[in-house]
Amino acid sequence: MHIHFIKNIQFTKLIKADGRLREFNFRKLGGLNEGIFTIDVSDDKGNRIMFRMQKEDGRWKIVQQPLPAWVHRAEETFHEMIEEELHSA
Repeated sequence: MHIHFIKNIQFTKLIKADGRLREFNFRKLGGLNEGIFTIDVSDDKGNRIMFRMQKEDGRWKIVQQPLPAWVHRAEETFHEMIEEELHSA
């Protein structure tokens, strides 16, 4: 019998977005071979914003969906946080 373990990757980072520090929760879907992260954060009213990032051409990019502009502006920071976490795992 062969047992195969897949490491669960999830982490939280404080990132400055829209002029304030926000807590972003990252979670990798489907193990190490899948190229999708889900991310959630609270907006100013306490509502949860949930979105996905997918790896395309070596870069983590937000999957097209209606999101506040401050989320899109932080895309490069999200890419850096994901890569940093993956290299340390």
